[in-house]
Amino acid sequence: MTAALRFDPIRLPEKCEQLRKEVRAFLAEEIAAGTFDPHKPNREDTDAPEFSRRVGAKGWLGMTWPKKYGGQERSFLERYVVTEEMRVANAPTRRFFVADRQSGPVLLKYAPENIKMDILPRICRGEICFAIGMSEPNSGSDLFAAKTRATKTEGGYLINGTKIWTSSAHIADYMIAIFRTSPPTRENRRHGLTQFLVKMKQPGIKVNPIGQITGQYEFNEVVFTDFFVPEDHVLGEVDGAWKQATSELAYERSGPERFLETYYVLTELVRAVGPNPDTRSAEGIGRLVAQLHTMRRMSVSVAGMLHAGKEPVVEASIVKDIGTVWEQQLPHRVRDLAAFVEETATNRETLERQLDFAIKTAPKLTIQGGTTEVLRGIIARGLGLR
Repeated sequence: MTAALRFDPIRLPEKCEQLRKEVRAFLAEEIAAGTFDPHKPNREDTDAPEFSRRVGAKGWLGMTWPKKYGGQERSFLERYVVTEEMRVANAPTRRFFVADRQSGPVLLKYAPENIKMDILPRICRGEICFAIGMSEPNSGSDLFAAKTRATKTEGGYLINGTKIWTSSAHIADYMIAIFRTSPPTRENRRHGLTQFLVKMKQPGIKVNPIGQITGQYEFNEVVFTDFFVPEDHVLGEVDGAWKQATSELAYERSGPERFLETYYVLTELVRAVGPNPDTRSAEGIGRLVAQLHTMRRMSVSVAGMLHAGKEPVVEASIVKDIGTVWEQQLPHRVRDLAAFVEETATNRETLERQLDFAIKTAPKLTIQGGTTEVLRGIIARGLGLR
């Protein structure tokens, strides 16, 4: 074994529980005001700019970042609580979530000071949206097979190629993308990739929407044609982005969003079953809640490691692998249990509508953020098994 695998038992401190009450109160006010309906995960209004700004005004974006950039210098565990409550409530987080979760931390580590001072405070205010430019056609989740080319030119680089499955690219103000700046070497196929900050809605970028079976348009194809990126938008080491991307994915793969995306069908099932469930329903719900609790403890542990300055790449991959498989299977398990719910249950129609959407959206869950196969390769390599 090349790395010690561990999930330290971490309990959220009292200040996190106090924060949880504040977030719940805020979300209850937003729901009462009609900002969103927590029982409609299939709503079309997933981009909510004003809601994003109100979350920023609460100080809940960039929470862990230095105050000089608009952050609050709070803990990863406090940020975890905010993320968890937003996800459980089905809040419309699309506009700010990627920027807060991983793009901001990348800029903090690798961007020039002028870019940090310009962009990070705007993320904290909930004003701008980020997309992630990693996947490409014909390469699946193999990040190191990227072919989109960044060619050196006067004052910067010209970008030519295509990114795909790019969530929120149609509304994004910026993208953090990986492009090929030189060929891979025989010794290291990861060599030759560089990370760039891309300003969207500029000449040379075309965003083509990709429809989903749910009827939503979240994914996109992004085509670059002689798109110019200035020199100071290079992030980190030229040809060495694979190291940076590996660290970044620890942020992307370990949060509660990786097992709570279809959680709403479980809560709706509990409502439908009522306070006196039959033995079959009680046992089925109990198993699901026990599994959920275990994943949550693992995810909180990774948040604690991030707070301690560690890079729990393997542990984060395990959380993502287990979590997305679980949330993908959850609608089918709930559907089986729902077969025994009384037709007279007051929320039967809501449960059926949610199950219809969750079952349609489930196939993407083990793909986004890295396929199950790729994740298990990372885990095996981290444990010295390959």
